[in-house]
Amino acid sequence: MSQEIINTLQRREKIIHLLEKENTVLVNNLSKLFKVSTVTIRNDLRYLEKKGCAFRSYGGAMINKAFVLDKPLLDKSRINSDIKNKIAQKATKLVNNGDHIILDSGSTTAAMVPYLLQKKNLIVFTNAINIAYELSKNTEIEVIVAGGNIRKKAYSISGSTVEQQLKMYHFDKLFLGVDGFDLNAGITTPNFGEASINRIMCQVSEQTIAITDSTKFGRKSFCMIEKINLINTLITDSNIKQDYLNQLDELGINVIIAHS
Repeated sequence: MSQEIINTLQRREKIIHLLEKENTVLVNNLSKLFKVSTVTIRNDLRYLEKKGCAFRSYGGAMINKAFVLDKPLLDKSRINSDIKNKIAQKATKLVNNGDHIILDSGSTTAAMVPYLLQKKNLIVFTNAINIAYELSKNTEIEVIVAGGNIRKKAYSISGSTVEQQLKMYHFDKLFLGVDGFDLNAGITTPNFGEASINRIMCQVSEQTIAITDSTKFGRKSFCMIEKINLINTLITDSNIKQDYLNQLDELGINVIIAHS
């Protein structure tokens, strides 16, 4: 990925954070802030509108409040916690003693930890420092922690070092938490660094298992991880709509329902 593309992605991500904080942004102010032309900023806002992040207005843009934004992990963990716990229990049943697995960062994957502590002879790779800390309490689990830059609000590690490290391994299963799950847009997340790592996680795993509550369906975020058809299994709650079930079945995706 060229530095120019990285700079563009970082600038657009910062614009999203400003939208989240201020609700509206102005082209002229953004142009001065990022030291780029107003044409470049308008292109950014046009792109963000196309992605569903914002609505353009005269001289700027306003946030689309239906869009999935990058919330702190502590806030996420309080949302639908009972349902996430049920999903986590179902997910852990797919883990066999002796498995080599990846746990993505996130509130639902973190909910798997108490149940994984009962397993034996596991190797777990994670980019979540909270998950790594809790799993280290079990001597039967070998924990591999990614090295890189910490995203403080998510307790996760990202960066090129993590990506290179991941490519050295091969895993049985990836448990992937998602922020947005849309049949057309695919699996998405607000952070492009996280999305890049997640894509590599999918590549180095035999199975990709998405774990998410049904409130994420039909929602989109800024950065694409993968298309839906690259998932092997989806674990979700009983509020999933029938049309989603039908289309996932047509794609050959195994859907496991965690009943409340």
